[in-house]
Amino acid sequence: MILHGKGRFGLFLCILAALAFTSGVFAQDSSRSSGWIVIPAADYQSLRAKAYPAEPIPEPPPVQATLTRINYDLTITGDMAAGQAVLVVDVIKDGWVRIPIPSSLLVRAAKLDGKPVALIGGDQPNSKSAVFNHQGRAELQLDIVLPVTSTAANESISLPPAVAGITQASIQLPRQGAEVKLTGGFLSEKSEVAAKSRWVGYGRGSEPLVFTWWKKNEDHRSSQPLRMRGSLTEFIGLGEDSTSIQAEVNAEILQGAAQEIRIQLPDKVAINQVAGAMVADWEMRPGELAVTFLEPVEKTARFLIGGETRTPRDGQIDIPLARLLNVERETGGVAVEVLGAGEIKDLKSAGLESADASDLGEFVSNRQSPSLVAFRFRSGDAKAIRSLAVNVARYTQEAVLMANIEEARYRILMSNEGKSLVQARYAIRNNQRNFLKITLPPNAVVWSATLSGKPIRPGQASDGSLLLPLEKARAGEDAPAFSAEVLYVIRGDSWDNNGKCKLALPVLDLPVSRTGLQYFYPPWYKVTPEPGVFRMQAYQEPASAALTAGSGGGVGMGMGAGMGPGSSAATASSAAEVNVKTENMVLESGSSVGAAKPSEKATQALVDRYRTQSQEGKRAGILPIKMDFPAFGPSIFLVSELSAENQSPTIEINYEAEKKGGTR
Repeated sequence: MILHGKGRFGLFLCILAALAFTSGVFAQDSSRSSGWIVIPAADYQSLRAKAYPAEPIPEPPPVQATLTRINYDLTITGDMAAGQAVLVVDVIKDGWVRIPIPSSLLVRAAKLDGKPVALIGGDQPNSKSAVFNHQGRAELQLDIVLPVTSTAANESISLPPAVAGITQASIQLPRQGAEVKLTGGFLSEKSEVAAKSRWVGYGRGSEPLVFTWWKKNEDHRSSQPLRMRGSLTEFIGLGEDSTSIQAEVNAEILQGAAQEIRIQLPDKVAINQVAGAMVADWEMRPGELAVTFLEPVEKTARFLIGGETRTPRDGQIDIPLARLLNVERETGGVAVEVLGAGEIKDLKSAGLESADASDLGEFVSNRQSPSLVAFRFRSGDAKAIRSLAVNVARYTQEAVLMANIEEARYRILMSNEGKSLVQARYAIRNNQRNFLKITLPPNAVVWSATLSGKPIRPGQASDGSLLLPLEKARAGEDAPAFSAEVLYVIRGDSWDNNGKCKLALPVLDLPVSRTGLQYFYPPWYKVTPEPGVFRMQAYQEPASAALTAGSGGGVGMGMGAGMGPGSSAATASSAAEVNVKTENMVLESGSSVGAAKPSEKATQALVDRYRTQSQEGKRAGILPIKMDFPAFGPSIFLVSELSAENQSPTIEINYEAEKKGGTR
């Protein structure tokens, strides 16, 4: 084996390493003599590969070549478009690569960097490709022809899609006066020079780039004298403080094009708004309103006007009438309505004809009211004099009561375990409403409900609130006050030695004139209300007769007090049963100490009465009952006025234990 160059030097290093290894071995055995070491060729190749590792083979490029840009430059000649397509190609691979030519192009010749080049067939039918054999950028010039497609009055050419970064097309048409539309891209330039039209557009590359052009329609309407006719419909609302003016204008152009429409306005009329699809701007000029359009109107235009003016509150009132200027014929009308308590007693008109509100279109017919009068413009000269004066009589408005809670009274029995028994009573006046909607606090359990002292079954709305049926007064009568009552229980947090207790009252859908709240608390605590909508004062009896008549109970009222008028025997017996349950609840909560238990005779009488009534006939469902409120322990009295509807009054109480028993 003969070695040359680097091979010798590598072999020399390997031999030195081998000698260094063997020298250590022979040093131990001095009997052996030094000499040459012979190794196999395979071991030598392995040692040389480790001494001189081979360079890694570079990875091939991700693509062989890219079509960077396509520039079309075409000229329309008859039924075809001829020109050039320049393809800018960047070749990355070292060797032969193939670049596909956009399909559907009729290629007459091809040049690569100014030299003729041949095209070969592509992978798909009727497709062609160009072959490149050097790296770098190159320009492939193609002489192409495209057919021009004619449909009705339009002509178009379609450039095929190509996977190029940029696609630009320049089209020349040997005439002027053509409109063009570009599909599949956007038109960046449009010019007409030397009896030629030139368009430049850019395509997306993923879809065909289509140029469509047609002959521009010459319209001389803008140079013709303006002739138009219009319709003006006014709606005048006579208020006590000001008069509102609303008008609808419809213009019909007969000849020429209208850039603006002028409207004559009476004195002291202020225009606030002009709205319409074609309205660009409007301007108040002395005695007139000028409305300009976004572009000249050649057919029809419609817009609305809103304004106001000052007129007398009552008596003789001259109606402000607007007119269209520079029109051959004007139609329309005017409608006048009295806003508020009043009516039109007399009227005087000139150039107007009495009409029905429906004759003036939806603009007026949708606002019909008993105090509305309508007039139509009398046909004839557009400059004929028109005037309208009405005599308005005003009446004093009287407040009409719909529904109101003139007084609300709450009594709350609180225990140190967080249980609360709440009695809500309301004095209501009503001549329209069917139900009183009461939204109780969360987790509240209703025990009883009464209306005018009689037990009832409350309804339930979709949101879970209670619906109490209301009494209605007869027409023409003052609505008398009647009472409604709801008794419910709610659980809260237990009281510690000191802290704060927050209690939300029911939410009503009627306003409340005044509210009184009596808060009973455990006797071994001291309570102080937080400032808020309620203020503390000395106890007062309800001011409404509906709450005092047969209410049966104030401070210190015992269980089983008056049941109120209209209570039946069954109601009384049921109330006795409820009194037993109420007393047991109060004893369990710890808010009453030493209360007497019901006697055995009363319990036996209740059982006997229930058996007797059961034998008389079966009753479906649960019978509504009336329950009394057990008022025990010390109390404070809170009041508030004018509570709005759909608001939740809330009270906050600070408590502090005065005895050890309060923390049991």
